[in-house]
This record gives sequence, C-alpha cells and structure tokens, in this order.
Amino acid sequence: MIEDYGFIGNMRTAALIDRHASMSWLCLPRFDSEACCAELLGNEDNGHWWIYPSETVRSRSRRYRGETLVLETLFETDRGSVAVIDFMPVASKGDNEEDVMRIVEGRSGCVTMRSHAAFRFGYGRLKPWLSQDESSLSAVAGPDGLRLEAPVKMEACGNDIIASFEIHAGERVPFVLTWYPPFRNVPGHRDALRALEETEAWWSSWSSRCRIAERYREPVVRSLITLKALTHIETGGMVGAATTSLPEQPDAGLNWDYRYTWLRDATFTLYALLSSGYREEACAWREWLLRAVAGDPGKLQPVYGLAGERRLYEHELDWLSGFNGCQPVRIGNDAFRQNQLDVYGEVMDGLHLGRIHDIEPSRDMWAIQRQMIEHLEQHWSEKGAGLWESREPARHYTHSKVMAWVAVDRVIKGAEEFGLDGDVQRWRALRQRIHDDVCTHGFNSKRNSFVQSYGSDALDASLLLLPQVGFLPIDDPRILGTIDALQAELVHDGFVYRYSHGDETRHLTEGEGAFLVCCFWLVDTLVLLGRHDEARQRFDKLLGVRNDLGLLAEEYHPILGCQLGNFPQAFSHVGLINSAHNLSKDAPDHKGPAQERSDEGQ
Repeated sequence: MIEDYGFIGNMRTAALIDRHASMSWLCLPRFDSEACCAELLGNEDNGHWWIYPSETVRSRSRRYRGETLVLETLFETDRGSVAVIDFMPVASKGDNEEDVMRIVEGRSGCVTMRSHAAFRFGYGRLKPWLSQDESSLSAVAGPDGLRLEAPVKMEACGNDIIASFEIHAGERVPFVLTWYPPFRNVPGHRDALRALEETEAWWSSWSSRCRIAERYREPVVRSLITLKALTHIETGGMVGAATTSLPEQPDAGLNWDYRYTWLRDATFTLYALLSSGYREEACAWREWLLRAVAGDPGKLQPVYGLAGERRLYEHELDWLSGFNGCQPVRIGNDAFRQNQLDVYGEVMDGLHLGRIHDIEPSRDMWAIQRQMIEHLEQHWSEKGAGLWESREPARHYTHSKVMAWVAVDRVIKGAEEFGLDGDVQRWRALRQRIHDDVCTHGFNSKRNSFVQSYGSDALDASLLLLPQVGFLPIDDPRILGTIDALQAELVHDGFVYRYSHGDETRHLTEGEGAFLVCCFWLVDTLVLLGRHDEARQRFDKLLGVRNDLGLLAEEYHPILGCQLGNFPQAFSHVGLINSAHNLSKDAPDHKGPAQERSDEGQ
C-alpha cells in the first residue's frame, strides 16, 4: 500500500522507505533522474536497499524526529531494540554530489543486523560494476557512480553489497551512500553523525518559522516540510510528487509521471507559503514561474521540467511490472503538449498575488503579463484539455474559461491598483465578454448548476473554485445551486471526486479514488458559506486519511480505505495548508486564502 512508505529528501531528490526500512525508490541526482532503486515499481531485482534485523522482529514503529524530515524506524526483537535513522543532508547550491545517510543505533540489548544493497541503474535495468577499497564500495554504470561507506565489513556478492554486524545499546553504525559523476574523483569520507545533528537543526529551525494556530500546527508543518523537500533548491521549481506511475485506479492504466512542475499549482502554492510565513520560498517559486513563461508567453505549457524544460516526452518502461503489478510505468509526461487555457489565469493570479504582497517585481513582469493577455484575447474562445489534462477530444471547459476571465481580471487590477499602463477599457470589455460567455454556455438552467463543459450535463469539482477566484459571489443563486449539485453527485462519505463518469449505471466510487485537493476545496467553500463547524468536521476527517507519518497521496478510496496516485503529492498538501488557514481564526480581521482570493476578484 502507498501508505506504507515514508519519505526523505534534500531539495534535490527524494527516497521512499517502507515500514521494514527498505529503500524502494531513489532517483539520483535529481527528482526526475533515472532511479537506482526501483523496487517500488517492480521487484527486488530492480533495486533496493534494506537494513533489517536478522532475527525475529516482535514489533516495529516509525516516526519523524520532531519537526524535521529525519525518519526513524524502531525494531523490537527478543534480544533487544534498534533504530534505523534515515535522512539526506540538506543540499547546498552548487553541489555535484548527493548523500543518503542511514544510521543504525542500538537502543537496548544486542541485535544482529543485515544490510543488503542492490543498486540497479536505469530504472532497475542496469547492474553496476562494483569495486572495493578498505572502507567503501563503489558502484558504477555509465554516467552514474555510487560510493557506499560504513565502519563494518561489507562484501560484494555478485552485483549486490552485503553487510552483517551486531549492534549493542548506545552504539551507532553509519552507512553513507554518495552519488557522484564517475568521470570525477571518488568522493571522500562523510561524517554522518555530525550531518544528522546539522540536518535536524536545519529542519527544526526552518519549521519554527511557521505561522499557524496551534490546533493546526502539526498537519500544516508536516505538509510544509513536504513541500519544501519537493522544491529544488536551485531552480525553485516544485515537483508534483516524488514518484512516477503510482496508479490513480488499479489496473486502469492511469499511471503518470509527476516529477515535474505544474503551473496549475501556482496561486494555491503561493497562498500556502505566504500565509504560513515563508516569503523566501514564495519568492523563489514566483521567480521560477516568471522564467518558465518568459520565453514565449503565448505558448504556456501546463507542465515543465524542474528548471523550466519544455520537452517531457513520454515513454514506457516495459521491464518494470508496476506498483502491485499495475502497468504501464511511464517516464515523461505528454501533458506538456496540451492546450490548457486555465494556466493563464493561474499564472496571472499568482503574479498579481506577489504584487499585492510586495514581492519585488521583475522589471519585465508587466511586459510579460501584457503579452499573455494579448495572446489570450485571441485564443480564449478555443477548446482545450482542461484542468485534469484529459486526453479525450478538446472541449470548452467551464473552469478553463473562468480562469481566462481571472487572467484578464487580474491584469485590470494591476493597472487599477498599481498604476501600470495598458488599455484598461479594452480589457474590461474582454473580461465582460468572457463572463457573459461562461454564464450563458457554462450554466445549465435545467440542473441549476454550472457544468464541466459547454453543452454537457456532467459536473466537475473544479467548479468549487468559481467563488474562490471571485467569478461570482458565494451567495449567488447559481453558485449555491452548483454547490448543492456537487455535494449531491460528486461526494461519497464526505470525499469529493473530480467528475462524474457520465454513466448512470456506474457508481461514483467505481474507478479512481476521491481527489484529495478537491476535498479540501469543499472545506474552503463551506468556510466561505459560513458553515465553519461542518468545514472543521470535514477537515478533521481528511486528516484521518494521512498515513502514520502525516503524508498524503493524490487520491483516497473510501471503499478500499487506501490512498492512490503519486506520493507524497504536493497539491494535496497545498490544499491541506490552505484549508487550515481558512479555518484558523487567530484575529478578528483574519482572512484565509479563499476569502482573500475571492475578495480580489470582486
């Protein structure tokens, strides 16, 4: 199950570790690099690294050490207890090497331990060439080199690295894995014990900056740590998740690569960071946004690489059997080719939000925004793929048209509120045309609800965002009718699904799971409606589906009782943070992100 995995990272890459302290997913040196541990999407032969007692384990537990990303797994045996402490030292800009550190710590008695590292490069396909010196072994294949260092005897067994040792109470045995380019010198010794102290201190200091009511601190801090770890330290780009091809629906082929950066997350992420007190991170994200769109503002993509790369060609890895046998395993994401009008609204709203919060504007930012509006003026009426990146024929998605309205509205606000130059009269006329078009074609009077696309009867959870972006007031009868329809048809046991199947014979829960960020959008909508008690109850229920480490995937299946989709999912954690701030009432004049964004559109 996806819930079985913990997560460590260093703001360049990440690893997933299961309840048995087996590292089942590791990409080096970047989030989107080829995995050298790919057991998560295959089997042991595709790469793993486990450190585990050789004797019978009576119980095991795990936790993050305080408000950090240091993961500790505790094993209890008949002879004693031992902890495996997993972390990555926080990366520094300009580093050419990446470290993964695992410290085995005796807690009581004496326990016999075994380490088995089977590194397989190229997503589990290539066995490395091993070489050994006095204190380490190196594994090399093509452009990738790994050095594994430990103060215990390690042996090369075929293409694997094996170590067996005893550990007594109070002893520590550090294992240090370092990625390096093999055409450079092999890296030297790393002090793992010192690195542990420094890493814990760094994360604790970073987490202490969080501003949130105490009631919500634990889930919000854990979510913020997750977002920080998913953000590349040099580019500022935040990956959608640390994994690829974890299925949204078992055996349905809905397996996608999420190790890239989505424009749709822009404004939501900025609100989450700014509301929590992380201005520096918000600035870095805004700067990434500007770089990504600046080359040709008329050719925005829904998704980019970590540094703004545009070509994310999708292909399948046929040698991997998939998570729990769910194929295909996909690398790359062809959504980069899609036309999604909604991204113009997200980008413009995000840039406007930065201006409101006095984030130092780029000299060229307004020129870029004006070029975007010029493009949108010519193309807003076209069909597109929509927020959910549908691979079906293009449609006039209601949410996409609303976000086109948002783009025009925010550029008008830029001129009106900040004195920036532009043809405001023409923009106002364009804004009104789009608004009239949506209200005429996106609202189904028979259903008394806005619908997913023009001329359809289907509903879509993205319609919950209409009042949040200020398109219509929350008390508008058309919005109230839409909320009622969505709750009646897209909600099961309090969990929100993205859209209806269009098949009346098929139950809502027959397919993918409930989409977690949509569940948080409903919480935000209830807050806007003034139904705070109901909103808190739904929020608390959502907290209950996190795994024992506080992590969320993309979806949750209320019937199967499990998480689905890539993990941990940034969008889900962004939704959690914003909902917590919407519910938090620390001051009489407090406005959560939903109310602030809604007011800006009025």
